[in-house]
Amino acid sequence: MKKFGLALLGIIAGITILGMLGPLGGLLFSAAIAYAGIHFYIKSDTTFSKVVWALVAIAGALSTIANFPGLLGLVAIALLVYVYKKGDWGSKKSAPKATKTNANDPFQNFEKEWNNLTK
Repeated sequence: MKKFGLALLGIIAGITILGMLGPLGGLLFSAAIAYAGIHFYIKSDTTFSKVVWALVAIAGALSTIANFPGLLGLVAIALLVYVYKKGDWGSKKSAPKATKTNANDPFQNFEKEWNNLTK
């Protein structure tokens, strides 16, 4: 039942992500504008350039805040990552296979000798 719930949550999150691709792109673009405004504000020297870059950063931040559906898309991405990490999707944990030791294998002999030298 747990896997069914996780699969259902993953399907819903996937559909939500597909529906929110446009707003996610807008959110990415507006966040990049806000980041560029902050970055160039810190790098600028003159008062005029600081005012211009502060206005660019504020415009980008307001655009990011106004892009609420993009934030819902980010939540859906986080849910999909959670479902992927939480679910055990077909990975069978098997015991490691026993390897047969071959006395003529030069790499195994090297490892044995190296371990003896480093002790």
